[in-house]
Amino acid sequence: MAEAQVIRLHPDSQPSDAGPGRPPATGWEQRAADGLAFLRRRITGDYPIDDFGFDPELTEATVLPLARQLYRRWFRTEVTGVHHLPADSGALIVANHAGALWALDGVMTATAVHEETPNHRFLRLLGADLVFTTPVLAPLARKAGSTLACNPDAERLLAAGELVGVWPEGFKGIGKPFSERYKLQRFGRGGFVSAALRTGTPIIPTAIVGSEEIHPMLGNAKTLARVLGLPHFPLTPTFPWLGPLGLIPLPSKWYIEFGEPIQTSGYGPDAAEDPALVFELTDQVREQIQGSLYRLLMQRRSVWH
Repeated sequence: MAEAQVIRLHPDSQPSDAGPGRPPATGWEQRAADGLAFLRRRITGDYPIDDFGFDPELTEATVLPLARQLYRRWFRTEVTGVHHLPADSGALIVANHAGALWALDGVMTATAVHEETPNHRFLRLLGADLVFTTPVLAPLARKAGSTLACNPDAERLLAAGELVGVWPEGFKGIGKPFSERYKLQRFGRGGFVSAALRTGTPIIPTAIVGSEEIHPMLGNAKTLARVLGLPHFPLTPTFPWLGPLGLIPLPSKWYIEFGEPIQTSGYGPDAAEDPALVFELTDQVREQIQGSLYRLLMQRRSVWH
């Protein structure tokens, strides 16, 4: 089993103190110096990555600034339950899935974890095969910390003390019609529960409200989806009728709630081979998420506020 890698930023990434007789650098001078130092490290290859291809410096410099704009300004995300996330140990975050065109709930949850935890932790996302066979998206996902949704990868990350995110509804959740919004689909065979049991890490049921409204799915062009090799081809109020503009998500108001952890350390790793226990815990996670969704929906004033 791979050991957890300690990732440290290169000294050049830290603001330097002004030397004797030198005035302190202005804001733009410091930003320019930091930018040049960043480019130098990228050119020389002097930056850390882990065994999965995760590049924390690149994520901080390119992915998070864009995601932060969506998180704070476009979706105006409110987060509760951050205290349920461990400060420096592993945990499995399990959440509902939606989006039709863009599965932005994973990105927004990862942004919430990084922005709201005191030590700015990273969330390692488990993605479907399609993510890692799509040009451009595949290498970007790897560099941003995602990996394949399989038990060996999940267990390695959890054992290394990482926060890991999984969306067990998969394409069934992303592709459900708008009339079934916030009704959880089947959670599969509970592979995520087995990974948590084998590593003794807590499961944190997480509810996300707002993701169903960014692209309300009114229909599914199944024939076109089969021709293109896609799990579904959504028809929304804006896509494909408005062309590229139809890809822009609607600015719904988002709420993310990290629920009470379900502890697994008391069962022991052999419990992962008990189908009845795995099913019971899977059902418990699903019911906790569904209950949180209903409560959040009752509390929100409207889709947009």
